[in-house]
Amino acid sequence: MNTNTAKTPIERITQPIQEFLHKEASGGILLIIATLIALIWANSPFAESYHHLWHTYLSINLGNIGLNYSLNHWINDGLMVIFFFVVGLEIKRELLVGELSTAKKAALPIAAALGGMIFPALIYIIFNLGSEGSTGWGIPMATDIAFVVGILALLGNRVPLSLKIFILALAIVDDIGAVLVIAIFYTSEISLISLAIAAVLLVVLVIMNRIGVRNLLIYTVAGIALWLAFLKSGVHATVAGVMLAFTIPASSRINTKKFTDKTNQLVKDFDSAGDHGDNVLTNSERLSIVDEIENNCEKILTPLQRFEHGLHPWVSFFVMPVFALANAGVTIGSGLTTAITHSISIGIILGLLLGKQIGIFLFSYAAVKLKIASVPEEVSWKKIYAAAILAGIGFTMSLFIANLAFGNPELLDIAKVGILSGSLLSGIIGFIILKSALNKK
Repeated sequence: MNTNTAKTPIERITQPIQEFLHKEASGGILLIIATLIALIWANSPFAESYHHLWHTYLSINLGNIGLNYSLNHWINDGLMVIFFFVVGLEIKRELLVGELSTAKKAALPIAAALGGMIFPALIYIIFNLGSEGSTGWGIPMATDIAFVVGILALLGNRVPLSLKIFILALAIVDDIGAVLVIAIFYTSEISLISLAIAAVLLVVLVIMNRIGVRNLLIYTVAGIALWLAFLKSGVHATVAGVMLAFTIPASSRINTKKFTDKTNQLVKDFDSAGDHGDNVLTNSERLSIVDEIENNCEKILTPLQRFEHGLHPWVSFFVMPVFALANAGVTIGSGLTTAITHSISIGIILGLLLGKQIGIFLFSYAAVKLKIASVPEEVSWKKIYAAAILAGIGFTMSLFIANLAFGNPELLDIAKVGILSGSLLSGIIGFIILKSALNKK
C-alpha cells in the first residue's frame, strides 16, 4: 500500500486546521482537569493552602528594574503573554491565508462574532448598570475555543469540518475583540515613558521584519523587552504578546521550487556519500548534508510557523491548564445561592448563555439574508445555532477579563461562579442541540 499518496489541494489547506483542532481538543481535556482540581482544592480542608500558594510573592531584579509580584500575577501578566502571543500568531495567519483572508470568507464569522460580543455585554449592562459590578461588562463577551473544540471532539467526525472552521474563525475574531477591550477599557494609569519605549521597540521589530531578520532568538529577546515596557506602561502586559505576534515575519527565505530542487539534490548527495546502513555519526560528509537539509527546512518555514508550531503545545498543555488551576478555584460553601443570584453572576450567566446564542445567530442570519455572507457547505441553521450556544463557553478569556475588572476578591469570586455556571450550561445545552442536529440526515 502506498502511504505517500499526494494530498489534494483541499487536504493541504485543511491539514493545519485539523492539527490545530486536535491540539485544542487535547488541551481542552487538560483544561477541564485543571479546573476540577482547582475547584476541589479550593473547597477542601486544604483551601487555605490553595489561596496561599497563588499569593506567594516572587521577586526578580533586572538592574534597576525590580519585579515583585504574586505567583498569580506572574501567571496572569507573564505566562499568559505567551498565550496571547500564540493568539496573535493565529490571528495574523488567518488574516493572511486563512478564513479571514478575504471579505467573502471573513463575512460570516465577523458578523457572528460582533453579535456574540454586543448582546452579552448589553445583557450584562442591563443587570449591572450603575452598580458595583458595572465594570464587568467585558466578561461574557469571550469564547474559549479550547473548551468548545473539546466538546466538538466528543462528537467525533460527525461534526462537519466547515462548522469547526466557522467556530474557529468566530473565536479568532472574538479574540481580536477581547484584546481591544482589554487594551482600551481595562487599562490602569498610563506611563508615557514606558509606552514610548514600547513604541520604539515595536518600530525596531517592524524594521527587523522588513530587513529580513529571521532569527527566533532575536525576536524572543526583543519580545521580552517589549513585555517589560508594557508591564510598566499601565496597558495590560498581555497586549504585548499580540503586538509582538504581528511583527513576526510570515514569509519564507526561499520559495517552494528552490526548496524542492535543493532538498532533492541534497538527498542524492547523501545517498552517494556512503553505503546503506552507515551510521551518520561516522560519516562527516553525510552529517554535513543533514545539517544543510535542516537549514533548508528552516528557510522554507516562516518564523510565524516556527513560533506557532513550537509554542502551541506549551500553551495548550501547560500555560492554559496552569492559568485555570490558579484562577478557577472559588470557595463555594454556603454562599453559593447568594453568589449565583447576585446581579454580576446573573449578568454573566445570561450574557454567556443567552447573549451569545442570540447575538451570533441573529447577526449570522442577517449577514446571509443581506447576501453579505453565505452558509458553509454541510452546515444547517440548527448547527449554527448549536455552535452559537457552545460559544457561550467563556471560561479562560472570561476569567482573565474578570481579574482585570474586579479588584475586590468577593466580587471576583461572584464573577467566577457566573463564568463557571454560564460556561457549563452553554456546554451542556450546546452539546445536546448539536448532537440532535447531527443525528438528522
